[in-house]
Amino acid sequence: MQQFAWHTGDHTCQGVAPVVIEYLKTPLTRNELATIVKKLRLPLRAVIRTKETIYDELGLESAGDDALLDAVAAHPILLSRPIVVTPKGARLCRPPELVRDLL
Repeated sequence: MQQFAWHTGDHTCQGVAPVVIEYLKTPLTRNELATIVKKLRLPLRAVIRTKETIYDELGLESAGDDALLDAVAAHPILLSRPIVVTPKGARLCRPPELVRDLL
């Protein structure tokens, strides 16, 4: 099963109809976030939207991973998207064309 953390837009790629997690409506838990970040093999900061107002309001610039996970769980707008998880791996698909390698 493919899982896409996508907020809006076309969710079909190469004929695959993914399971879309609208994370602003149904936020991921802290554990789900940690699992996805581990699968991405990226530093947590790589999937944080640092230009969101809430990032500065919470003083996250020097926060550690535990505080960042808590912040993203509480404020899902901080999560970059789209994140795609398939049996082939996980990737932050910016630009969206990066999803092709995972299908």
